[in-house]
Amino acid sequence: MNLSEVETSAKEINQATILRRIHSLAREIEELKRDYLIFFSPQPKARKIKTTLFGSVRSGDITDEMIEDSKKSLFRPLTDI
Repeated sequence: MNLSEVETSAKEINQATILRRIHSLAREIEELKRDYLIFFSPQPKARKIKTTLFGSVRSGDITDEMIEDSKKSLFRPLTDI
């Protein structure tokens, strides 16, 4: 190997190292942007756990007909399987 080949090889290694470092910095910037947006975005309020269904239905008392209608809308008939 002569001196020009060594210099060319060293330049290629430096270019590869520099490109890897640029890629690493770009990835770190994207991660910082994401963290910044998550930290400063409004957080949704925690849902309060209901211990009772009292007051959940506005129309008053829950009738058997309302329960059956709800079951039909939630659970499909077994004949569909």
